[in-house]
Formats: sequence, C-alpha cells, structure tokens
Amino acid sequence: MAEREIDEQYLDGYAEILSSVCTTHRGLTRDERETLRSRGERAAEDGIGLRRLIRAHLSAAQRVHLDLPAAAAVHLLSAVEQAVDSFAEGHERAQRLAVRQEEAARREFIDDLLYGRSDLGRLAERAERFGLLLSHAHAVAVAQGPEPYGDGYAVTRTVESALVARFGNRRILLTTKDGRLICVAPADEPEVLTYFAKQAYAATDGGQVAIGRSHPGAGGVVHSYEEALNALALATRMDLNDPVLHAADLLVYPVLTRDRQAMADLVRSVLGPLQQARGGAQPLLDTLSAYFDTGCVTAQAARRLNLSVRAMTYRLDRIHRLTGADPGDPVQRYTLQTAVVGARLLGWPGQEL
Repeated sequence: MAEREIDEQYLDGYAEILSSVCTTHRGLTRDERETLRSRGERAAEDGIGLRRLIRAHLSAAQRVHLDLPAAAAVHLLSAVEQAVDSFAEGHERAQRLAVRQEEAARREFIDDLLYGRSDLGRLAERAERFGLLLSHAHAVAVAQGPEPYGDGYAVTRTVESALVARFGNRRILLTTKDGRLICVAPADEPEVLTYFAKQAYAATDGGQVAIGRSHPGAGGVVHSYEEALNALALATRMDLNDPVLHAADLLVYPVLTRDRQAMADLVRSVLGPLQQARGGAQPLLDTLSAYFDTGCVTAQAARRLNLSVRAMTYRLDRIHRLTGADPGDPVQRYTLQTAVVGARLLGWPGQEL
C-alpha cells in the first residue's frame, strides 16, 4: 500500500472539519478534538511517525484551501493549528502509554530475573527482548553509593552513556534495584564489568562495586547477583574499603561462617580473655585487625591506629599475656587471625555469641 494511501486512513473527515471550521468561523468542537486525538493514538499504535502524519495533514489542508472562498480561507491556518494539535496530543498520549507499558514490562522482567521468579523457559524468551541470551553464562556487578539511585537518575544515565559509547549494542543489561546500579554482562566479556565498575565508582563519588562469579543459565544470573550483594554486605561487616570487590576473592569468609556455632566457640575461647582488659576487648581486637591487615608489620599497624610503635608493642604483649597466643608466632598467629575474622563476621564483641 502506498504511503499516501496509508496516511489517508488517519485523515478521514479531516478536510470536512477544516471546511466547517473555516466557513462558520468557529473553533473545533469537543467531539472533533476527541476524534482527532483518537486517530492520533491509532496512528501511534500502528507505528506511523508524527512528522510524516503532520506532512499529510498540511498537504490535505492545502487541498482544502483551493476549495475555500477567500473570506473563509483566512481562518484555515487557525483551524489547522487546532486540528494538528489535537491529533499530535493523541499521538503523544499513545507514545507515553507505550513507554510506561514498556518500562513496566522491563521492571517486571528485571524483578523476575534477579529474584529467580517465573518459568525459566518463559524468562529466557523475555530476556531476548531486552538483549540477553540466558542460554549463555553471565556475571553480575552491583554498585552502591552514598545515596540510592533509580533508572532516571543522573548517575544511572552517566554510567549507561559510558557503557553504550564503549561497547555499543552488545548484550548488556544495565538497571537499578533497591537503590543500587546493576550490570549484567556475558561471561566471555569480563571487560564490560571491569569498565562498569570504573564508571560506577567515579559516578557515585567513591561508591563500592562488587562483581559476582559467572554462572550459566537464567538461574546463573540470580546466583551471580546474590554473590555480589553478599560481597557488599561482607565488606560492610569486615570494613573492606576496596573500591571493587570480587566474590571469587571472598569465598573464604562464607566457608569460615558455614558452621556458625564452631566459629562462635573459637572466638569465645581465643578472644574472650580480651574482655578482661581495661576498656574491654574492642581496642585490642582493633589492634589485632590492624596488625594482620598490614602483614604483621608493627610500625605500619601503629601508624594506622595513630599509636607509637612502643604503644603498639605493648598492646601486642598484652594480647599475648591475656590469650596465651603470640601474634608473632606463625602457628599461633593463624589461630588468632581466624578468630579475629570470625569476630568481625559475627559482630563480636558488640553482639552476644
């Protein structure tokens, strides 16, 4: 069907409206405006562009002008303005509705994808619409900053623009969930998540990004997402300040807490005596944390705690006397360090074990 023939179906009655408005010197009636809005909506639903339709309306108005008497023709421009405005309003209304429906469908898909809901076969079909092939393995990165972020936020747009400029239309999904930025990328393109982490860290003004391991299938996306979330939660508990965390590097911590009761017993047995110290266990626990975090370098640990080396040495000796374990002895150091990690994971001494 020719373009003009397609356009004509949206112009039915338009010439008659213009002629009537011009000859009677009136404005468009409510019914006429609503008729034009309805035609604009139908055109938008059929995928006809607004520029093309406006050209068709102007061409039709020129033909009407040839048949109008001079006294009526002077009102044609005003009539066309009213008519096209009503038609365009309907077209835009349909476009906005389509956008809202698309956003709702995308949000529903993302919720289902990240929570593992919905039939996996159906989920895979829907995923292709949003650029993902769930038959492949994927990895997920999650970024959080000092404030929550949504889909329309400037931070989100900045990161999305950077990813599109760098990687184009690769099968990448960027979204937000619970105030965090989320990027899902194919496992065979690790550079995507590395770049996302860099951009998200900068855009969130020093936020933190966690990257889950890659896993196959629709369930793999959920698994990787949960790993990234757990890494962020672990960073909070353990005071890990690295800008980018890899779940693969933190696997030892879930292992240590898999038997929570055993870990609690170790913390009580090894570190419990620190509670006898003046000021309680926390200052000495912080001393051990700094000592182990700096590779057991006394001077560096002292600087981290704003202590003199002498004061740091005194604290380490005090720990040795109270616990019976020497932080400087390789065998005893391992037991102490494991207990310190367990204490941080379990929130001791703030939390009862």
